[in-house]
Amino acid sequence: MAIELVAALIVLLVLIVWPGNVANLRQFGWYHRWLAALDFAEGGGRVALALVVPVGVCAVIAHFLQGWVLALAALAFAVLILFYSFGPRELESDFDAVLKADDTVMRVVAAQHFRSVPDGAPRAFTAPELVEAAVMASLRRRFAVLFWFFLLGPAGALGYRLAWITTDADDPRTRSAARRFANALDWIPAHLMVLAMALVSNFDAVTGTWRAWHGQPGHSMENLDPGFLAAVARSGVNADIEAGDGPSTDTRDPVIELADARRLMLRVLIVWLAVVALIVLAGWLA
Repeated sequence: MAIELVAALIVLLVLIVWPGNVANLRQFGWYHRWLAALDFAEGGGRVALALVVPVGVCAVIAHFLQGWVLALAALAFAVLILFYSFGPRELESDFDAVLKADDTVMRVVAAQHFRSVPDGAPRAFTAPELVEAAVMASLRRRFAVLFWFFLLGPAGALGYRLAWITTDADDPRTRSAARRFANALDWIPAHLMVLAMALVSNFDAVTGTWRAWHGQPGHSMENLDPGFLAAVARSGVNADIEAGDGPSTDTRDPVIELADARRLMLRVLIVWLAVVALIVLAGWLA
């Protein structure tokens, strides 16, 4: 995991310090062609066939690059795959586009880039909607990618990104199966984000909202639905704003709420990286 931690620090540092829309560098046309070639299958079978080959190839390459001799090559490969698997748009650039816009019209247009799925409905420019969209985008563009990267290496990050790309398949059964699978991949990292938010934000507000969301009809833990993250994030951001974490205590201002959501996501990221660093250190000491 040491190589993965160093790779994550390199990629995150570059993307946070020099934010820019580099979506044109992440081209997945080859995967769309591969998915189209599997039109003889549909549903979960097509999803499995589509993912197993590229993810397997990535895992084999990462395996053969292990060891001290090829450490630099392994690091370079990990950096490349992690950068490729983030996105598709840059999170920091989309935050800046809204927060630094000159007028409300430009902010409303920029806020639409936070939609986590291409076919998602347009977001209303309100504080709750904007916080929800930004946090779910943070999950699917950054945190879930990092979780599977730390857990399974480059193959995990690539597999996660391809799973979401598969939700754009041309037949409904494949789209539905891919969406269920991708949401399931989000479930564990979403809970880890909630845990980190409880530590760095208002603990009572975060945990209370999490329990309340799961107590509602249709929100069983067995559904593997990561939708609780949006509700938890809204309560955490509201609690921070009301406690004075910002220039105003107005929880109805979309810009103020979004700025606090950005700070909250940064604190969550620091917690994640600190925990991974402790795991790596414990492994070295052992």
